[in-house]
Order: sequence, then C-alpha cells, then structure tokens
Amino acid sequence: MAKSKSVYTCNQCGFESSKWNGKCPSCNAWNSFEESVAIQSKRSVSLVSDLSDHILELSEIQYDTDVRYDTGLSELNRVLGGGLVKGSIVLLGGEPGIGKSTILLQICQFLGEEHSILYISGEESARQLKLRAERLGVDTENLYILPANDAEAVAETIKNSRPDIAIIDSIQTMSISSISSSPGSLTQVRECTNLFMHTAKEYEIPTVIVGHVNKDGAIAGPKVMEHIVDAVLYFEGERHQSYRILRAVKNRFGSTNEIGVFEMIDKGLRQVENPSQMLLSGRPVNVSGTCVTCVMEGTRPILAEVQTLASKTSYSVPRRTATGFDFNRLSIIIAVLEKRLGIFMGTLDIFVNIVGGFRLDEPAGDLSVAMSLYSGIIDKPVNDALIAFGEIGLGGEIRSVSHIVQRINEAQRMGFKTCVVPKQSLSLISEKDYDIKIIGVNSLKQAFSLLD
Repeated sequence: MAKSKSVYTCNQCGFESSKWNGKCPSCNAWNSFEESVAIQSKRSVSLVSDLSDHILELSEIQYDTDVRYDTGLSELNRVLGGGLVKGSIVLLGGEPGIGKSTILLQICQFLGEEHSILYISGEESARQLKLRAERLGVDTENLYILPANDAEAVAETIKNSRPDIAIIDSIQTMSISSISSSPGSLTQVRECTNLFMHTAKEYEIPTVIVGHVNKDGAIAGPKVMEHIVDAVLYFEGERHQSYRILRAVKNRFGSTNEIGVFEMIDKGLRQVENPSQMLLSGRPVNVSGTCVTCVMEGTRPILAEVQTLASKTSYSVPRRTATGFDFNRLSIIIAVLEKRLGIFMGTLDIFVNIVGGFRLDEPAGDLSVAMSLYSGIIDKPVNDALIAFGEIGLGGEIRSVSHIVQRINEAQRMGFKTCVVPKQSLSLISEKDYDIKIIGVNSLKQAFSLLD
C-alpha cells in the first residue's frame, strides 16, 4: 500500500510546500505552516470523457424570470443586488458577535412564508437555536434545523431533501472525513466550500455560508475560498456600538459599491433606511471643529459628520489620530494646510473622528475634514446649516467630485441651507432648481473665507 504524502500549507495565504518552513516564502508569515495529507486524484487519464455534446450556445440557455428570492430586508437585498439568486453561494463574514447568525435567522422568518429552509448548525445545538429563534420572534414552520459537522453528509442531505435555501453556520466547523487535517484548517475549508458550491450549482439551491474572520479582519481560510463563492459580504462595526454596516466586496450578480445599514437591538437587527439621519442624530450645535459632508455608497448618498480636535501637544512629536478616515489622506491635508495656507500645526495634536462608526473612504470628504480642522484651530464654528464636499489637491485647489446632483439633493432633503462644492461642478447643475444655496470654491482659501 502506497504511503500517504504529506504537504505543508500556510494558514495565512494557502501556499503549499513539500517540506516545513519557518517562514512562508509567499506571504512572509512566521510559523504558519500546517501539515496535511495530500489528496490524491483517483481519475485515470483513460477515463477522461469528451464534453463536446454539452457545449451550449448563449441563446439556447433558458432561465426562470424569477431568479431571485426576496429576503424581506431591503438593506440586504440592496447589497445582494436585488435578492438571493437561485443556485448562488454567498459567504458572510464578520467579527464574532456582530450579527451574522442573527440576520440569517431573521430572514428565515420572511423566506419561510413561501420557501423551505435548511439551517445547518455546526456551532449551536438545536435547543440553542430554538432559544435564539424565540428571542428574535422566528416561528416559521418551513425552517428545518440540522446540527451536523460532516460536510459530505450535509451535502448528501441537501441533495435528498432539496430545500429551497440552505444556510451553513459556519464553514470552519465543517470537515471531510477523508482529509486528515482538523476542521477549520485551510484544506478542510477549501474542500468543504468546493463541495457545497457543486451542490448549490447542480440543484439550483442558494446557499449562504458563514465564515469566521482572523485577527487581521479577513475571512479565515484560503483566499481561494472567496474566489469559489459568488458573493462575499462583510459585517462591519464595533461590537459595543449599535450600528452595523453590511458591505459587499465581491458580487457576481450586482454592484460591490452598495452598503446596508442595520441597528442592533434586543430583538435582533433592525434596518436603518435613512442612514444620514442616523449619523447626524445628536449633532452638537454651535461647536467648533465639526462639519458635515456627503459621500456616495453605490447609488446611495449618505451624510456624515466629521469632528476634529486640535490641542497643544505635550510630546516632542505631535500625535495624529484618525478614526474612520484614512490616516495618509489626513497627513496630506495637514501638509497642504501648512504649505499653501501657512497654518503651522507642528505643535498641535490632531484627532479626527467620523461619527457613528462610519468610514470616509471617498476623496469627496477631504474638504469637510479641512474645514472642520481649520474651524477647530481658530475656534470658530462652521454654520450648522452648511455642508461641504470636494477633493483637495496638493496645490490647495478643490477638485470636482462625481454624483454632484445626488449629493445636493440629499443635503437639501436633510434640511441644509448652504452647500459648498467645487466650482468646476457648477457647470453640471442648475442652481435655480434647488432651494439650497450653492457656493462654488476653487481653493481652500476661498472655502475658509466662509468661516471668517
């Protein structure tokens, strides 16, 4: 009998080697190699068949007009691109306790009205799931629970029972008995995901898989797992804050720019259909160092409050802290203010915070950060009814941004009276169509003059 061949796999990037290495040559991670038995292919070259008869023309392929399932949560539907696609496999990741299992159990209540759902739990017992379902108010008769960890047995059960939807919580608890490595290892996660993917595609059963994240915030397991699935969704937010943001980083059936906003309450997750109002609630009045901006998340404009604080430093090197804003962009804005406007900040600690746990990843938030920072330094508040958005160039100029019409409409809807925009963007709009005052600026000096 031939001896099984061992391979060593990096648990950070999936690199395989025939011998153990202290440092991975691919990702440079230390002590990341795990031993596993190589899977031998049983297929002989002589058994390979010709698939020419299975080739289809694009016009010959038929599909149902109703190819998506409504999840009952418009925010989740938005992120998925309109709903859960038949035969798709969706990977849902996030920090422990952020609400992954909660949202999946909640959508079972709505989906169970017309569809059968098989919930495979590898982490919780049936009794634990029952207790959580009662707390969330889930009592549909079409929800079936299967506590199991054997991936092959689960796949066979899905084939035989043919549920309309399958949920697997979580992929790190599943294992294939023929693979010697432990559940959660790279090989187990990859092969189990591949097995569930073939099952979902063959029987047109949409499958949602819960994935754990590692200490870096990425989904634990090989990167190839994210390539296998059709959509990858991340839950973002702090466990100790009530608001959660669901973001798609991959979606074969929709945009990856959309986000869904939820609030965690005692009865589960609640949709936040007006994120702008949520992010601006509790905003201080007549306080320096604050300014509101508008960013685009897909097709949705969202208003966010920027807060800055500049105080005299007690260290030889001043501190620079940014929460929810890119630190490198903050460094650029500070350098532009010092070089182009002569505002010396070498003796000031600077803190920037985006309220509500939101992140400003778009350059359109630069102008608002600069105005709030200048307001904090001179201790003069920005008008509470003023909103600003624009990108800052290294020359101190204000550059145009996209979706100017949607941003102004959202600002007007939320009751703002003055909108500061890049002057180049004025050619794209008609000021007489708005009740809001629109001011175009070419440079930071012009924008700051509105505070004097």
